[in-house]
Amino acid sequence: MSGPARVELRFLGQMLAVRTEASPEYLRSLVAFVEGRVSELQRGGVQDPMTALRLAALDMADELMRHREERQRGEVDVRTRIDALVALLESVTPAGESP
Repeated sequence: MSGPARVELRFLGQMLAVRTEASPEYLRSLVAFVEGRVSELQRGGVQDPMTALRLAALDMADELMRHREERQRGEVDVRTRIDALVALLESVTPAGESP
C-alpha cells in the first residue's frame, strides 16, 4: 500500500502542495467548493480575497457544527426510541423468555 502522495493544487490563484492519501480529484473538488464560497462572497461585495476566505471558512465551520449537532440530536432520538421499544418488549414478554 502506498503512503501519502504529493498533490499540487491551484487555490485562489496560488499554488498549494499537500501530501495526502486522498485522490487529486477529491482535493480539486474541495478547492472548487471553497473557491465557490469565496466567489459568492465577492459577488456580494466583499472585495478583499483574504476577508472573503475568512468569512467563507467561518460559514463552512458554522455549517459543519450545525450538521454535527443535528446528527447528535438524531442519535439521541434514535437511542431514546430504541430504549422505549426495548422497555415495551420487556413489559409484554413473560419473565424468563427472550423476545
